[in-house]
Amino acid sequence: MKCPICSASTTIFFTKRDEVSFFECNECESLFAEPEFLEKVEAGYVENYENTYWEAEISAARDRSFGSSLQRVAETFLYCRIPINNFIDIGSGPGFLLDSLSIVLPASRRLFHGVELFPPKQHTNHPNYHTGSIGDLPLVFDAGCCIEVIEHLTPKMLENIAEQLATRSRNGSAYYFGSGQPAYVKSEDPEYLDPYRRGHIVAYSIKGITKIFQKHGFSIIPLPGRTWAFLAEFGQSDKPSADELLSRIWTPIPENIQCLKDSEFGPLMYNIGIESARCYLEHAICNERTLWAQNLDKELAALTRQPT
Repeated sequence: MKCPICSASTTIFFTKRDEVSFFECNECESLFAEPEFLEKVEAGYVENYENTYWEAEISAARDRSFGSSLQRVAETFLYCRIPINNFIDIGSGPGFLLDSLSIVLPASRRLFHGVELFPPKQHTNHPNYHTGSIGDLPLVFDAGCCIEVIEHLTPKMLENIAEQLATRSRNGSAYYFGSGQPAYVKSEDPEYLDPYRRGHIVAYSIKGITKIFQKHGFSIIPLPGRTWAFLAEFGQSDKPSADELLSRIWTPIPENIQCLKDSEFGPLMYNIGIESARCYLEHAICNERTLWAQNLDKELAALTRQPT
């Protein structure tokens, strides 16, 4: 069986959920539902992200939008290396994130947009909430987020989004994606793959995401300390280290700082972004340096045991 993400033929059985088999690619390391099931999702025979999904997830979507998703937006403003004039929430669902951003960043309310192909019955009345695809929007974006979305999408569907996003991105634009990767499934949430109730049909690895996005001009940047998030930067080829990402959050673009330090509400979002990004980056850097020191100790100990 070929991997639907990277086309490698070295795939093995991983697990079974609700009579749907999931496989692991030995090449790109992604986890995916059996190809027959993915084809049914693409054909619309299996509904894994529409009315039934929203009936169960509308409350969680509201909680994220008024909680952790605000942190991710703030971080994206700090990571982005160009001034952000248009920000897009990809797969906005009910659009609650637009509502929460209107509260904490009222002076920049018109800057934020949301797009949703399958809007639930209960959704925002924000003027920048759009029904349809990214490619339908007559706008160019500097940054955005896509949270709890791509695990619902087949590789073909995700590639379509990457292709459309490339046509709507300014050079240097940065997008935060939040989605469980294989390491997250294996070590933190073994029930993450859930084809019907949660609609999670793929756990994309960084290698797999890179395979899909790179051909459309995006550079994929892992976020150290998180097995459930990454950045996609358009038109850029560098891969910043954890230290370089930390430098980014301490030296943001002045216009982006000004937006986060809202003239009406105050600097809450700026502080949230700094602290949230530091929490993960500094911890990851500390772990990396500790591991380096431990390995060095082992090497030195091995040398001292060698006979003269």
